[in-house]
Amino acid sequence: MMGRISNRAVGALLAGAASFAWLAAPASAQIVANEPIDDAGEAAEDTAAEDSVIVVTARRREERLVDVPIAVTAISGEALERSGTLELTEIAEVVPNLTLEVSRGTNTTLTAFIRGVGQQDPVAGFEAGVGLYVDDVYLNRPQAAVLDVYDVERIEVLRGPQGTLYGRNTIGGAIKYVTARLPYETEVKVRGTYGSYDQADLIVSASTPISDNLRIGASGARLSRGGFGDNLVQEGVENYNKDVWAARGTLEFESGPFFARLSGDYVKDNSDPRQGSRLLVGQFSGAPLLDDPYDTRAGLNVIEQEVEAYGGAFNLSYEVSDTLTLKSITGYREDRSTTPIDFDSLPAADLDVPAIYENDQLSQEFQLLYEGDRLSGVLGAYYLDANAFTAFDVALFTTGALLGLPGLNAQTFGDVNTETWSVFGDFTYDLTDQLSISVGGRYTNDKRSSRVLRTTFVGGFSDIFDGEGVPIAVTSDFDGSETFKEFTPRASISFQPTPDHNLYFTYSKGFKGGGFDPRGQTTAAPDLDGDGDIDDADRFEFLRFAPETVDSFELGYKASLLDNRLTLALAGFLGKYDDVQIPGSIGFDSDNDGVNDSFIGVTTNAADADVNGIEFEGNALVGRDFAGAGSRFNVNWSLGVLDAQFNSFIDVFGEEVADQRVFQNTPDVTAHMGFDLGIAMAGGIVDFLGSASLRSDASQFEIPGPLDQDGYVLVDASIVYTADSERFSIGLHGKNLFDKRYIVSGYDFVTGTVLGLEGNLTGFYGDPRRIFVTAEVNF
Repeated sequence: MMGRISNRAVGALLAGAASFAWLAAPASAQIVANEPIDDAGEAAEDTAAEDSVIVVTARRREERLVDVPIAVTAISGEALERSGTLELTEIAEVVPNLTLEVSRGTNTTLTAFIRGVGQQDPVAGFEAGVGLYVDDVYLNRPQAAVLDVYDVERIEVLRGPQGTLYGRNTIGGAIKYVTARLPYETEVKVRGTYGSYDQADLIVSASTPISDNLRIGASGARLSRGGFGDNLVQEGVENYNKDVWAARGTLEFESGPFFARLSGDYVKDNSDPRQGSRLLVGQFSGAPLLDDPYDTRAGLNVIEQEVEAYGGAFNLSYEVSDTLTLKSITGYREDRSTTPIDFDSLPAADLDVPAIYENDQLSQEFQLLYEGDRLSGVLGAYYLDANAFTAFDVALFTTGALLGLPGLNAQTFGDVNTETWSVFGDFTYDLTDQLSISVGGRYTNDKRSSRVLRTTFVGGFSDIFDGEGVPIAVTSDFDGSETFKEFTPRASISFQPTPDHNLYFTYSKGFKGGGFDPRGQTTAAPDLDGDGDIDDADRFEFLRFAPETVDSFELGYKASLLDNRLTLALAGFLGKYDDVQIPGSIGFDSDNDGVNDSFIGVTTNAADADVNGIEFEGNALVGRDFAGAGSRFNVNWSLGVLDAQFNSFIDVFGEEVADQRVFQNTPDVTAHMGFDLGIAMAGGIVDFLGSASLRSDASQFEIPGPLDQDGYVLVDASIVYTADSERFSIGLHGKNLFDKRYIVSGYDFVTGTVLGLEGNLTGFYGDPRRIFVTAEVNF
């Protein structure tokens, strides 16, 4: 079911991709065959071919992309800058079967899904399904993970389970954000952006060698933008604005076989709260709908919206010999967020949730890499010690007033400690020059300890938010821990008839950690063991949920043809998704008067499913040097088709409802078509870029509802001038040129769980049309 516009749009994109793939080879071949090349020209051709080879570290060692037997998309920092990409979430427009969103009611919390697997709820206690890495340091929590794109060398997206080399919580895949190494000469770069909604960004980067072996670099960023809309009840507060300060510092030491890198970063986000737009007229107050979906009437202001995050990494590498390299990766991160989440988006507190998130983590990884004539691979060990704290009130003041409980409020306090260690290995052996096999495995010991405390207040917000609420009942008081152990293997076989063709088959397994529902209510626990009473064992089992797993089988073909002018990647995969964790909330009537006066979390391993699909990516250099030296015409495309179906799904009432459930945040079709036409003029190159990205129908939750989004297409375009010296560039960029309105997330308390009296259904929208200019000067 692809929606009213999707069939036609998909057909056009597929036809375009097929046409370009068919045209690219003859066009490039004709250039090679019909143009005589002298010795200097041949050397230039060889250099260009070498420079266009894509190198990734998907298997923890540097390899050509064509040699890696898994589906990987790599996007260079240069390409991101040229297209005007500003945030990590934007890469989802070009990568098949990838969903990246700013989580509902936040500014910098990341929601990520790959091939239907991910996690939407950012509360402590729930684990991510897609791993995010910054310079090989894993980010354990999604808060402060919507990264701004600057000083980036490349972004790699690894699709499918990565449990062997990347461990827990990479069950859907992994995203690697790789920052650029410092140059060997003094450089200063200034990049500015100005555009719609008073967008004004400034990024300054500088680096210099201190000695022959030591280099230092630093970057500072000021990122600001006015709101796409306004808060109509809070004076001076905008909606969807941006107010960010960021900095990054790096120190690199290199001496012969030894390399060390110390880096640190800091982000302070003072943007106003991002609140939703109501999609229903207020059923209690009669509040009308607003004309502009980016406006809001959210009245919650007991805390300010603020995000502060910082961290550091210490990477060491030592080449023991021509074949052995030792690596150490140490990381520390900490972040704190406060956010007023107004579920009802109205001045009154029908459903208001001020929230606090605090996270910290320390990680250490050791790797031993071997690179021989026929055998290559890595052995490693990993350790993570992390804490995630969440505290929030649930203000139901309107409901409480009707129940004779003024200022009714339910506070949830969650504190989760995670201690994980693992050992892993992955090796490739070349049986012949054309045939190789890879095997690997990882053993993980994952301990989760949780403290869950829920307290009912009357009289207003709790003391955590400087309120005057008085506690009247403790509805949850849980303290428990469990250790989850998992072995995640990987195996593949690759046949390369020539170095530029790779036909592979890969099996891999991944898992997402288990835990305890941070919104669970122990007083709601039933007699699960049937012994006639409700004891600690019942409460433990009621809040507990086990890990989920995916077993994936992938058959793929990669090719780099015509001196790297044409690259192709085709993958088909079958995924067996077991023990699927379904976090959910249900209304709860604590005093049995027929009115829900709170909500409780109920998370179960309720489902198993099949997730199957295909992915096709390509890039073709159709022409080069046809309009002056350096001119070019590139086309690129991607297509993802996904068939994700639940085989079984047991709801919280014990009913089998698989035929009534769908995968959330998972369109059946994602597609992208783009081009880059570069023309030599005015002592440089002018690039004309265009792209169209399609997403078919998608559901926000497992139960289809009014927040579901029909298929849509986003169209972007850019014109960028770059001087031949590469010391100056200026670009004009347009995003979402047809100003499409589309929902990316929201809150639904009218379908299934009903909470509040207003009919609380709110949506958050993707960015409207934006036009902006970028300029960069290199000294």
